[in-house]
Amino acid sequence: MENLDVMVLRTLRDWRAAGKRALLATVVRTWGSSPRPVGSIMALAEDGAVVGSVSGGCIEDDLIYRHTQAYSGKEPGHQIPSGPPSFVKYGVTADEAHRFGLPCGGTLELLLEYDPGLGPIEELVRSLEAGRLVRRTVRLADGQVTLADADAPEELSISDGLLVNTFGPEYRMLLIGAGQITEYLATMALFSGFAVTVCDPREEYRGSWSVPGARVVAEMPDDMVTAFRPDRRSSVIALTHDPKLDDLALMEALKTEAFYVGAIGSRRNNEARHQRMIEHFGLTAADLQRLRGPIGVYIGSKTPAEIAVSIMAEVLAVKNGVVLPRDMEVGQAKNMRAVQGNEPGSIVCGVAAAR
Repeated sequence: MENLDVMVLRTLRDWRAAGKRALLATVVRTWGSSPRPVGSIMALAEDGAVVGSVSGGCIEDDLIYRHTQAYSGKEPGHQIPSGPPSFVKYGVTADEAHRFGLPCGGTLELLLEYDPGLGPIEELVRSLEAGRLVRRTVRLADGQVTLADADAPEELSISDGLLVNTFGPEYRMLLIGAGQITEYLATMALFSGFAVTVCDPREEYRGSWSVPGARVVAEMPDDMVTAFRPDRRSSVIALTHDPKLDDLALMEALKTEAFYVGAIGSRRNNEARHQRMIEHFGLTAADLQRLRGPIGVYIGSKTPAEIAVSIMAEVLAVKNGVVLPRDMEVGQAKNMRAVQGNEPGSIVCGVAAAR
């Protein structure tokens, strides 16, 4: 699954290019609990097709009904939506909250943009596909849109008759090694909205790859990191257990703005990796502060699937700016269990040794 915002905007672009009428809905305010955060977007075509989400589904159903009736002209009371953007609130009363499936006390406000111009949508999609962060400004008086590059993500804002929302390119994940854990992790990353690339020069591993949607390449990992050009929405994770493949790739990744750089391995392997990179590649302890390992959050994982869940949870926490307690770090948790005498013996060549 691709980045949801990009998917919505691409679909809206295609509808407008085909001459279809459509609207773009943006969550601009919430009060109390809300199913979707401020800034979430959804597009609705005149035939009722919808992409994206602004709630758990009930508000979408109401928007689809009201606007398809208007577009069809079957009911005189439903006028075809047009003109400048308008605001609409859902869940203002307890009855409406219940009707629209909002949590108790939840209220959200949407901005509806009618028939957005094709040119600005095309330009926005091109910028996102080129990996740029874009600030989209809508003039509420007439719906005029202006676009500008942004230096950092910003919260949606409304002031002085303008709505400003920042859109970022797809989140990306580069996985080194095409083993079993990688298959599970790639699957989870794809349905979490990451574009996934798997790099493994070993033909015997690539030949058995079975996850559709992930790009698989045969380059040497360090060359692939350079070509991948990790940015602030990128993660690089080494999963081969082979220093010849992992170490150089990690060293290249640490030079980039990637928000997450990590490698699988036990606490002992992690310490050995740090030592190698200091002794043989001239890195310093400060250079290695961003290198995560053992990766994942501690959930007692043993199987490849559980280990992948653990890693994906940590990646998402870092992506979302959540600082996890130290006792959830794999290394720290295992150290504590070892002190308490509760840690089971590791399996030297099995999955448990990977943690």
